[in-house]
Amino acid sequence: MQQLKDSLLSLITRTSSELPSDIRQAMLAAMPGEPEGTLSSQGLNVIAQNVDLAVDLANPICQDTGWPTFEIVTPVGMDQKALGAQIRDSIAEATRLGKLRPNSVDSITGKNSGNNLGPGMPTIHFEQGDHAGEIEIRLLLKGGGCENKNIQYSLPADLPYLGRADRDLDGVRKCILHSVWQAQGHGCSPGALGVCIGGDRANGYAMAKQQLFRELTDTHPDLQLAALEKYICDVANTLGIGTMGFGGNTSLIGCKIGLLNRLPASYFVSVAYSCWAFRRLGVVLDASTGGILRWLYCEEGKAQAPMAAGPALARTGKEIPLITPLDEDKVRALNVGDLVLIHGQMLTARDAAHAYLMKHEAPTDLQGRILYHCGPVVLKEGQGWRMIAAGPTTSIREEPYEAEVIRRFGVRAVMGKGGMGAKTMAALRDVGAVYLNAIGGAAQYYARCIERVNGVHLLEFGIPEAMWDMEVKDFPAIVTMDSKGNSLHADVEKASGLMLEKLKDPVF
Repeated sequence: MQQLKDSLLSLITRTSSELPSDIRQAMLAAMPGEPEGTLSSQGLNVIAQNVDLAVDLANPICQDTGWPTFEIVTPVGMDQKALGAQIRDSIAEATRLGKLRPNSVDSITGKNSGNNLGPGMPTIHFEQGDHAGEIEIRLLLKGGGCENKNIQYSLPADLPYLGRADRDLDGVRKCILHSVWQAQGHGCSPGALGVCIGGDRANGYAMAKQQLFRELTDTHPDLQLAALEKYICDVANTLGIGTMGFGGNTSLIGCKIGLLNRLPASYFVSVAYSCWAFRRLGVVLDASTGGILRWLYCEEGKAQAPMAAGPALARTGKEIPLITPLDEDKVRALNVGDLVLIHGQMLTARDAAHAYLMKHEAPTDLQGRILYHCGPVVLKEGQGWRMIAAGPTTSIREEPYEAEVIRRFGVRAVMGKGGMGAKTMAALRDVGAVYLNAIGGAAQYYARCIERVNGVHLLEFGIPEAMWDMEVKDFPAIVTMDSKGNSLHADVEKASGLMLEKLKDPVF
């Protein structure tokens, strides 16, 4: 049983910290396609260095280690219940070691279980196979940011920029293209899609997620669906969404489509969106010992060449230092597109902390501070804490709160990914504050910029939702919403929508 435990822990750790070979190759192929010095090129450079750091340290690529989904094929007669128990024990151990972030939250009380276990979590699907001596286990770690960009369409439907989508393959085409457009930078583009045509609502979403277990390099056996998969990948990259929604030439690295029968009254198109931090690995185990026979989705025994060809952000002298606490004049001088380097104190705050601030005084002074939308991976060490992974979360979830937080507490900058809406924009303009965009998924890169953890507030909400007080140095971010009313996110969304409109005429 010890071999089985070791094998499962190795699978979880490597899935959290390494990209599969097909995703690495797709991301490497995207890098030369962005002109040097553009925001998308800079974003891809940060991503490449982050991937290398995660492999070297065996730490999470992204701090949001997501919802673990296991697809397992066992020999006839194997005790699947016992194997499931071993998997849950390994999930808890990986969480204790900081290889997974504690992500399992009670839906009523909001209490974090602390070990990634709870009703329904993790997801484990069993099948019986024909190989008597082998167990096949595939694991997908899909984060909350990209999970929130999953979408399901019921045809016929009217879609923005694309018009009517009918109950045919061309209607499906329009739905898939719209799913890429609506994700923008919220889902950490470049992304990949798993799609299901048909089924009921539940099975459609399940089949869409299962398509993410296919390799990007495979070819669908159905010629029509193979053609549609290729078309979507080619055409989605003409929309101009780019890395993190900054604008650019690569918005999608893969599209895989499954097919189910449907009811006469229903025609669903279900889309599972995955971010660039597409964590999917697998192992084949010896059924008698639990030892690993071979790995899936990666080249075992062959050292991975570094993805980064040079420094993530080559200094140009145009970088603007931001030393906290920030003053209004300094912030109002910032413009969309400026690259800033943050020094000093910074505080994390995401969903639970923002809701708390609506009803209570802040647990620490926020005047002139930067609030970082981040749910980090943090380990207790002696009397202190060590930041293991610290990339940004999707900011739009804080839109109902952020304007009041900025005005009430004197916050001068908020930072996350994907941008924010009209209410926050109004507060930035009125108060003199900015929105800073960090590179989604770059959890190891940003953890290296954190010199120490000063302390923590609201820890009762769990590690991801607590307010972490940190000292940072040379922490890079891009101004994407300034105090003058400008928003890169709104500009890219509108421009990519106009490109989408050009694709409304039937193709299939």
